[in-house]
Amino acid sequence: MENMTLNNEICNHRSCLETFAMKFTNDVEDANDLVQDTIIKAIRYHEMYKQGTNLRGWLYTIMKNTFINDYRRGSKRNALIQTSEDLSSFQLLGSAQTNKGENKFIMEDINKALDKLQPEYSGPFLRYFEGYKYHEIAEELNIPIGTVKTRIHMARQILKEQLKMYRGSIKVSALST
Repeated sequence: MENMTLNNEICNHRSCLETFAMKFTNDVEDANDLVQDTIIKAIRYHEMYKQGTNLRGWLYTIMKNTFINDYRRGSKRNALIQTSEDLSSFQLLGSAQTNKGENKFIMEDINKALDKLQPEYSGPFLRYFEGYKYHEIAEELNIPIGTVKTRIHMARQILKEQLKMYRGSIKVSALST
């Protein structure tokens, strides 16, 4: 008889649970499913409820945990689907091995473009490309740091223009950073 009374009390809280579920889901159908799942779990695990404690709080806790577990389960399922959908021929192109002969021609074009740079641009650019900091290049060349930055920027612009046929290529992207 106690069990029937508790079940009735649980069902009497349905309208409060519906309001609470809407705060989680923002969707009427999802909220109804969440309320139904909460009531089923509450009835199934009624022996875990301690008589005399806050029934509504216990139901809210069940609902919150149900929502969180369903959300986690759904996000894992979506993550698996998304990773398989993300595999396209364009994305596989970047991971495919390229022809070494093609790389040789690209490097020749890059070296030709570097050789065409005026010395005042190529010097700071190559130093920066080798990993030197702006202030180190400025000290070595005995020029202001602003001039170093401008010359590196100009060298990038000239190289990007001369190598525009490779735009989007991984090999030349270092020039535009």
